[in-house]
Amino acid sequence: MGANDFKSCPCSRLPDRDSAGDLCCLPVAPVHYPLPVADFHTPVFLAQPIPTALIPSLASCSWPWSSLSSSRTFPAIASTAAAMASIAALVFVLLSFASGFVFCNQTYIVYMDPARRPAVHPTHDAWYAAHLQSLAIDPDRHLLYAYSDVLHGFAASLLPHHLPVLSSSPAILHIQPDPVLRLHTTRSPQFLGLASDAASALPRPIDAVEAASRDVFIAVLDTGVWPEAPSFSVPAGLPEVPSRWRGACEAGVDFSPSLCNRKLVGARSFARGFRAAAAAAGDGNVKGKPKEYQSPRDRDGHGTHTASTAAGSAVANASLLGYAAGTARGMATAARVAAYKVCWASSCFGSDILAGIEAAIVDGADVLSLSLGGGSAPYFHDIIAIGAFAAADRGIFVACSAGNSGPGPATLANGAPWIATVGAGTLDRDFPAYARLGNGAKYTGVSLYSGKGMGKKLIPAVYGAGSTNASKLCLAGTLNPAQVHGKLVLCDRGVSARVEKGAVVKAAGGAGMILANTAANGEELVADSHLLPAVAVGKKEGDLIRSYITTDAKPRGVLAFGGTVLGVRPSPVVAAFSSRGPNPVSPEILKPDFIGPGVNILAGWSGEPGPTGLPKDRRRTQFNIMSGTSMSCPHISGIAALLKGAHPDWSPAAIKSALMTTAYYVDNTRSPLRDAAGGSFATPFAYGAGHVDPEKALSPGLIYDIATDDYISFLCSLNYTIPHIKAIAKRNVTCLPRLSNPGNLNYPSYSVVFEKKSRVVKYTREVTNVGPASTYEVKVSGPDDVVVTVRPTHLVFESVDQKLKYSVTFVSKERGKSSGEAFGRITWTSKQHKVQSPVAYAWKK
Repeated sequence: MGANDFKSCPCSRLPDRDSAGDLCCLPVAPVHYPLPVADFHTPVFLAQPIPTALIPSLASCSWPWSSLSSSRTFPAIASTAAAMASIAALVFVLLSFASGFVFCNQTYIVYMDPARRPAVHPTHDAWYAAHLQSLAIDPDRHLLYAYSDVLHGFAASLLPHHLPVLSSSPAILHIQPDPVLRLHTTRSPQFLGLASDAASALPRPIDAVEAASRDVFIAVLDTGVWPEAPSFSVPAGLPEVPSRWRGACEAGVDFSPSLCNRKLVGARSFARGFRAAAAAAGDGNVKGKPKEYQSPRDRDGHGTHTASTAAGSAVANASLLGYAAGTARGMATAARVAAYKVCWASSCFGSDILAGIEAAIVDGADVLSLSLGGGSAPYFHDIIAIGAFAAADRGIFVACSAGNSGPGPATLANGAPWIATVGAGTLDRDFPAYARLGNGAKYTGVSLYSGKGMGKKLIPAVYGAGSTNASKLCLAGTLNPAQVHGKLVLCDRGVSARVEKGAVVKAAGGAGMILANTAANGEELVADSHLLPAVAVGKKEGDLIRSYITTDAKPRGVLAFGGTVLGVRPSPVVAAFSSRGPNPVSPEILKPDFIGPGVNILAGWSGEPGPTGLPKDRRRTQFNIMSGTSMSCPHISGIAALLKGAHPDWSPAAIKSALMTTAYYVDNTRSPLRDAAGGSFATPFAYGAGHVDPEKALSPGLIYDIATDDYISFLCSLNYTIPHIKAIAKRNVTCLPRLSNPGNLNYPSYSVVFEKKSRVVKYTREVTNVGPASTYEVKVSGPDDVVVTVRPTHLVFESVDQKLKYSVTFVSKERGKSSGEAFGRITWTSKQHKVQSPVAYAWKK
């Protein structure tokens, strides 16, 4: 790969090869996985030697600042490329390549050591500005954000020659480029037991919790909010906003502060990182995306959907164009919600996210909900982990989506132990649709198509209606209208958006579309509101349809639509797209923590886009159905608000523990949870502790609590440097004592990693009684090749808040086992409660 390959990257990314060997681009965000290209065999954020073949491209860098050489190029590169290759500053320059040229100014996040703040500076803001001035960097020109609550440091738009100057300052702990993160894109309250069944008038404990949650504030960091959505209307009887709330509704383009109310109590936007990137691109936006509202208003719809899922008011007669009709409501209908717009044009810049988290902490949020993320990285380079640490330290519960990169292993994001990492499962609701073929076969799929149907007459069907194999994917410009017009088109899922494929077929004159899964998605079915008649089918059905169309002399077919169906069995099923463990950063912490509803979720929607989000979609609706861990995350955020209202003295770790130890791992057929990717049984690497059960979580019996100092000991056990830990913890750290193993953190689940030369792992846990005086007995289940010993086998609690410890020793019988994984469970049972912890076993090669 040569320097010219940078010009193939359409965004601020580094070139790489994907799993198929095709040229693609790596995100600017620091990543901590091995890069398959030999040129980048070390993590890209390290100051390692840079391939000299790449350096000549820097000579094309346009330098708009007159302080540099008159040639407006990096003066030393052409003549001393080899000598310059190991200079750390060039790493940051290389990370700035985009769209065929180099962005010579780029945003960085700079972490400061608070112990070095001179007493003469009364605030962190004043110190940051003065420090920049002392290094001949104008803060008025370069400083974007000054942080004090979320971290000690600032975000600044810097030139390459600033970086060595800053790095040499003893007051600076470390510097990282501003990462670019992505969004992880009615029936669920009943499915979770939060909405009463009309046939039952019996009061339930969960019903009383709703009123208590009116004093709980949920901060949703996303694409903003559409305040006119009915989900944000004030429910009857909701009192005035508690005086402790310090948030605000900021005025902006098409957004008046008067749009907020007692339900939607705050709306802010953070765009300095986005605008800096846009300025570097020489555009008012980034990568040609649609214009954004310079305000908290949501033009995308994602933020409105997630906010209303977490805490939307109950809205009767809600539906998406007739689908999923009923009452739409959030998880915590009485809780207050505040929107923090940190994502713009589908990109979320780390500097803006940190500013949003800081504002939410200061405003008084109790729960943070972030349906976004990037790749895995060490926690000191993970801005969500850093921001979430500050929030957890203040007693704020943080829920984050695990990501939509499943079903491959070790694909999850947001895996820090102080974050509730949420995977996605299905509901017991579906939207069936049918494909009937000319050979008499009929296959069932799903669809949210709401327009005129196709009738009953079979029409010609085609597959690969173009000059290249790309036409099988129905990519833009690949279909031949002469072969497609008036026909039913089969399209393979992948590469482009599902709804975009339908738009391509319609533009080519197609009458309908069958969207068939490939091996990557297995039997997972995700419904979409297509612009033409369309049905999505699984891989097995897709293979049969492919075979028919490619072998029959005159293939024909027609589609039909079945509306909304409830009581689907089995459910829940783990979504194939839901990202999986093991935890790529700290394998000794089992992630995800649990799953929640994340497939075909109905919630509030923006008035700007149509339900597909495509520019050609002129339909408008107040509600939309979406899928992703972006949807499961706010379910957990809302449920956490309910638990916070019921137990205001519980820590974030206690709330997460209650959700984990009461989660279930069997479906509504009493069978173990299945994986949509292939239909086989799922594992804790897919669902964590299981599917959340809000009502049981109200009374978990025992909890595993974790304090901030415990998290610091955990960080020390990862062998991070003291400066890196200080950047996360915002305090002086000695790492004395430290955990003997990261898995010794007092976590509600277990991940046991047997090293090649060791077959014994021992962990200690401490549980706190939050129920009546009880005696608990332990039960262990798991693989035959691991011996598990728990001491003691009984825990006797005589009072509430009493703490007791126990130890667990895991011994692998097979000392020479080279690789593999297995799973088990440790359960403490009393007369009233069952406290369950999943155990994942892995043998290192």
